[in-house]
Amino acid sequence: MLNDLHETTDWQGLDAAHHLHPFTDHKDLHARRVRVITEAQGVFLRDSEGHKILDGMAGLWCVAAGYGRAELVDAAAAQMTKLPYYNTFFKTTNEPAVLLAQRLAGLAPEGINHVFFACSGSEAVDSALRTARVYWQTLGKPEKKIVIGREYGYHGSTMLGASAGGMADMHRQGGDLPNFEHVLPPYWYGKGGQMSPEEFGIYAAREVEKKILALGAENIAAFIGEPIQGSGGVLIPPETYWPEINRICKQYDILLIADEVICGYGRTGKWFGSDYFGIKPDMMTTAKGLTSGYVPLSALLVHDRVAEVMINQAGEYYHGFTYSGHPVCCAVALKNLEIIEREGLVAGAGRKGEILRAAFTEALGDHPMIGEIRGVGLIGAIELTTDRRTRKGFAKTGEAGTICRDFCIENGLIMRATRDTMLFSPPLIITEDEIATMVALFKKSVDQTYEKVKSQVAS
Repeated sequence: MLNDLHETTDWQGLDAAHHLHPFTDHKDLHARRVRVITEAQGVFLRDSEGHKILDGMAGLWCVAAGYGRAELVDAAAAQMTKLPYYNTFFKTTNEPAVLLAQRLAGLAPEGINHVFFACSGSEAVDSALRTARVYWQTLGKPEKKIVIGREYGYHGSTMLGASAGGMADMHRQGGDLPNFEHVLPPYWYGKGGQMSPEEFGIYAAREVEKKILALGAENIAAFIGEPIQGSGGVLIPPETYWPEINRICKQYDILLIADEVICGYGRTGKWFGSDYFGIKPDMMTTAKGLTSGYVPLSALLVHDRVAEVMINQAGEYYHGFTYSGHPVCCAVALKNLEIIEREGLVAGAGRKGEILRAAFTEALGDHPMIGEIRGVGLIGAIELTTDRRTRKGFAKTGEAGTICRDFCIENGLIMRATRDTMLFSPPLIITEDEIATMVALFKKSVDQTYEKVKSQVAS
């Protein structure tokens, strides 16, 4: 049957008949027809119609080393030939899993020396939250169950991850388990009012403290937060925020979980977002860039404080996955980390990020619809606004962002829209020429969006 599928419409029809997509309004998708991606190289995708598309989102924030890396393919093939799979249950391990755990312990912040493997960022988050509760149970404090997250936080789409995150639509559809609370995010542009960024950073952090005092520290297991809130709009906290969060979690004896699924492995110009912001985590959830998205793998990195209790006091931990420490995935991750280090992609992300933001600012800094251009390393956001001075949004939230996103795709650029904020996160291998192309395509898309919505924009 597959040999008979030659036209894009054939693939679209088969997809509509059988394939349920993530985060999708399927009725709308079937009306518009799905886009079929057929190949990729470097920072570019090609679809079934032959269109070349610059991937300004690195897939879903993950293709750090770029597409078409033969070394990663070869690493997978070699491991598949030697040991394609065996589990890490039953007092068993494999060489790639051991080597990767050692490698990650060497990269992680001081005191983080243990690794638990899973398949996705969502599973890593679930593992962190369960570990936090078992940790406190083992120490004789079973009442410490509550997890504090943040509005607009995204921690995956499993029940625990959705509940920890602060996405209202996910909560509406059942992701609202008990013992999860949410506080103000450190989103200065959208929530900071008349405060300076520095003032707002302290204010937002102390909203966490206020929640702790209201609930009782004796009832709280952990605070979870992304160093930069990615899917929530690339919300970059003021520099005053994370030092205050460190203080609060230490003072009230609450575990601090840094969700590094997006920020980890070089995206911020440091190996981890925790390095960039000086976060002192007890656990770090990582995935995405760990394998550049080539195979599914996540890693929960655990501080000695937690690991020693789990190892020496908790007894058997009734948690794990069939594919925990999968040898092929771990082999690909090892090669991917080697590429990132050998090619200087971490430091390069910091340097290229500055070039990209400067180019966006030069092209769009005085555009009437651009409210803010922000970023750290190769992750950032551009706020669309009706009034640059007041940071006023559009009458219908998300309309301008959707229009701009669709123009981007039409013009050959993948960028993501959250509300009316355009997000970017290109592969770390992007070149300066490709940065120039990305900026030119986005400027064209913004100009087209402005023509469509300019009646709402202040002159």
